[in-house]
Amino acid sequence: MELNNIVTIVVSLITIINILLAGIVIFIERRNIASTWAWLMIFLFIPILGFLCYLFFGRQVKKKNFYHLSSKEENYLKSAVNEQVQKLKYSDEFSKNHLMSEQNKLLLMNLKSATALISTDNEIDIFNDGQEKFDALFRDIKAAKQEINIQYYIIQPDSLGLKLRDELIKKAKEGIKVRVLYDEIGSRKIKSYFFKELVSNGGEVEVFFPSFLKLINFRINNRNHRKLCIIDGKVAYIGGFNVGDEYLGKNKKFGYWRDTHLRMKGQAVNHIQGRFFLDWYQAKRQYNHHIEQFMFQNKKHTGSSPVQIVDSGPHSETEHLKYMYIKLIMAAKKSVYIQTPYFIPDASFMDACKMALLTGVDLRIMIPNKPDHPFVYWATLLHAGELLKYGAKILLYENGFLHAKTIVVDKEVASVGTTNIDMRSFKLNFEVNAIVYDEKVAGKLDEMFIQDSRQSSELTIEKYNERSLFIRFKEAISRLLSPIL
Repeated sequence: MELNNIVTIVVSLITIINILLAGIVIFIERRNIASTWAWLMIFLFIPILGFLCYLFFGRQVKKKNFYHLSSKEENYLKSAVNEQVQKLKYSDEFSKNHLMSEQNKLLLMNLKSATALISTDNEIDIFNDGQEKFDALFRDIKAAKQEINIQYYIIQPDSLGLKLRDELIKKAKEGIKVRVLYDEIGSRKIKSYFFKELVSNGGEVEVFFPSFLKLINFRINNRNHRKLCIIDGKVAYIGGFNVGDEYLGKNKKFGYWRDTHLRMKGQAVNHIQGRFFLDWYQAKRQYNHHIEQFMFQNKKHTGSSPVQIVDSGPHSETEHLKYMYIKLIMAAKKSVYIQTPYFIPDASFMDACKMALLTGVDLRIMIPNKPDHPFVYWATLLHAGELLKYGAKILLYENGFLHAKTIVVDKEVASVGTTNIDMRSFKLNFEVNAIVYDEKVAGKLDEMFIQDSRQSSELTIEKYNERSLFIRFKEAISRLLSPIL
């Protein structure tokens, strides 16, 4: 066969594959318009590499019953949601709290969209320093009497990771049930032997979306970004800290690591634990769940903070966490303070920010002044800069790296969790946040934001307009890639 014929056949095959993939993206997967066009551009300009990129980054997760809940489990959760919906609409049980009364629509939306049950008896401690957070976590682990459930996106095999593993081994030897779930891509430095002694002493370890034949991972985009710890079903941790020495400020590149994490007691612990078990059984590929793990205890605790645990992921029919953020911004009367390492929202989020600013809301966004991903950093600056002309205050955190994912509205309502303000968190990753309807907790987070502001520089519209042509070029490229960053 002549060379020209071979080339023609190869080109034809590539063209057919591109057409088929384009058809999948446009007609079957029903992506949003921005990501659809981004993928079509990739198929057009880099046909072969585009196909490989799609295999690793483009495939979507099935949405229907991703967690394989039984009809009994689904009916129980639906019943619990319906009961609380009725209370919100017709009972004064929740309306006695003025914040819950004011945020009635947000509570309803989270219930209906994300099955985010409401609890009102929670005690909450806030950590914004890694050493303090892990000191508290290790104290709770050492005091465990029944079980320890740990879930992190990143576990590093460094001194902090080794300390956590060794403490868990001690508890397993005591007969305590220990479960560890980590994400393979986030925790790629973890080798199988790292948890060997823990497993040999009765502990269980699972990997979320592991690689095919331990070599190739076709789910690079759909990662489990959650960070949860639940001890004895009584204490739970949720927030932004992963496990690694850098989160203690020991990495010279990033310096001090500024993050936010919550420690909770109360009914919200049940909801966090339920979230953990769904991921656990999915990773374990064991779908005969124990229904009692989702039948939450009704025992009242001494706290008074109302909380909803809101999760979202690529399996979700709607972008629950993005909806929650937008609803919070749109409901603001005075102020919205946001801390995020990445600010690459879509048009709907940007419009919500612009409308809030135009109505006189004090919108402040704090981002790091140290990039960990160059394209993401330039895209973040681009989107933040766009809000300057509407009156937003953009703060660049200078005291190390800002990794906190928080939003505080009117010093009354606050959200803390794992969700960055980008399409990766809103659509691609598995995320979870705690939204707290409590002036005391929100006030503390508000004050932390003010304290961090003193260690930040302000990006004014004058400074932003002075950026070089090269930076503007990098921003332009980042804008094109932002739907898939």
